[in-house]
Amino acid sequence: MPAGAGAGLHTAAGLVGAGLAPASALPALERVAARYAVSVTPDMADLIDTADPADPVARQFVPTVAELVMRPEERADPIGDDAHSPVEGIVHRYPDRVLLKLLHVCPVYCRFCFRREMVGPGVTKALSPQAMEAALGYIRANPAIWEVVVTGGDPLIASPRRLARLMAALRAIAHVKVVRFHTRVPVVAPARVTAALVAALRPATDAGGLVTEGPVTWVVLHANHAREFTPAARAAVARLVAAGIPMLSQSVLLRGINDDVETLGALMRAFVENRIKPYYLHQGDLAPGTGHFRTTIAEGQALMKGLRGRWSGLCQPHYVLDIPGGHGKVPVGPSWVTTHDDHLIVEDPRGNRHRYPPAGEQD
Repeated sequence: MPAGAGAGLHTAAGLVGAGLAPASALPALERVAARYAVSVTPDMADLIDTADPADPVARQFVPTVAELVMRPEERADPIGDDAHSPVEGIVHRYPDRVLLKLLHVCPVYCRFCFRREMVGPGVTKALSPQAMEAALGYIRANPAIWEVVVTGGDPLIASPRRLARLMAALRAIAHVKVVRFHTRVPVVAPARVTAALVAALRPATDAGGLVTEGPVTWVVLHANHAREFTPAARAAVARLVAAGIPMLSQSVLLRGINDDVETLGALMRAFVENRIKPYYLHQGDLAPGTGHFRTTIAEGQALMKGLRGRWSGLCQPHYVLDIPGGHGKVPVGPSWVTTHDDHLIVEDPRGNRHRYPPAGEQD
C-alpha cells in the first residue's frame, strides 16, 4: 500500500504524499480537487501500480489536469435527473420504477462520474428525515412503482441500521416488489460488507429461502477492470450472494481502462466467475471534464461485436446510452441484421453474412 493511504486519501496533497501523483502536479490537482471530490480507499490505493503511468485503477480514481478541460457538449446534469425529480431524492423517469438518492457521498469518487457536480464535500450528505418521508410518500402514492433503485452517492456506505429502516419502510408498501441497490462498496471498501449490512439488505424469507414478505433485493455492482476483484472483494460479493441476494453488474466503457476486447472480456468473466450477471455497459456520459475518458459509440459497438462469439453468452452486457437531457436509456449495440431487397442479411460473429427470408416466408 502506498505510504499514508491507510485511512484513505481525500486531498491532492494526500495523493502526492502517498506517491500516487508527482509533486509537480500538486498545483493543478488542487484546482481539480477544489471543484470535484477526491477519495481513494486503502483497498484501491493498494491496487495502484505507481510504476505504470497508465495504470487502469489509478486512471479511475486519481485526478488529472485533464478534468479542467470542458467540452461544449458537456453538462452538469448529463442524464437529466433534475427534469424528472418530483420531490427531493426521487427521480421518476420510467413508469414502473424510481431512483431513490439515499445520500450524496461515496467511498471513492470516480473521475468520470456523471453525478460529479452533485456528490462529495460541500453538498448535503444525505436526505433529511423530512425529505426521506416525502420521498417514501411519493412512492406510496404511485402504485405503478414496482421497483425502487437505491442510489446516490453510494447507498452501501449508509449504516446497516439505516438500511434496515429503509427496507422496513419499503416492505410496508405493497406495490413495491423489487429494491435494487447500485454500489461500488464490495470492490472499493469490501470490509463494509459485514454480516449486519447483509442482514439489513436481505428480504424476509422462510426456511427454504422463499421470500415471505415485501420486495426482493438485488445488488448491482459497479466495476470497470478485472483487477478490482481482489480476494477481499470476491469474499464480500460471496457474502451477498450466499445470503440469497442476486447480483448484476454495471460498467462504464472508458478509454485507456477497458476499451479493448481482451480487457473488457476479462472484466465480464470476472463478474460471472463471482456469480454476477453482466447487465449494463454504459457509454460515457457527457459529464463536465470527462471527455478524455469517452470512446465513440462506433468504438463501443466494435467492442461488443468482438465479445460476441468469443466469450460466453453469460459475459454479454447490454451496451447502453443515457440520452442527454433526461430522455432515457437505450441500447446502442451493434446491429447484426440488415435488409437487402426482398430478404434479410444476418452477420455471424466471424463477420460472414448470410441470407435469411423475411417474416412470413418460412415453412
